[in-house]
Amino acid sequence: MNQFQNDIPIYLQVVDQVKLQILSGQLKPGDKISSVREMASTLGVNPNTIQRAFLELEHQGFITTQRAVGRFVSEDTDFIERCRQEKIQETIQQFVLQMETFGVTKMEIIDYLQNQEEKEYE
Repeated sequence: MNQFQNDIPIYLQVVDQVKLQILSGQLKPGDKISSVREMASTLGVNPNTIQRAFLELEHQGFITTQRAVGRFVSEDTDFIERCRQEKIQETIQQFVLQMETFGVTKMEIIDYLQNQEEKEYE
């Protein structure tokens, strides 16, 4: 993630990226997170920005800090799965609303999805 949007604080974009990695399973419960300096260097941002992102991720419950050891993905799999399901529902709602702006009904959306699934198996 080297391209940051200008209208959203960078630390929030880092938070979203790490959350996406956790919710998608790229980062697993108990995995060690890069250090502040490593991530700052990789992303080309100030270490204070990464520190702020990590504090937010910890506040939200996605990561934990073990003194003198490092930061780790939360091992609360129920929490992670709840957040994943919430994100899925939010994404579906946004998709449905966007399709409705094109005049597509929910039944038409279902038809499109079923037809797309059938095409994938051909």
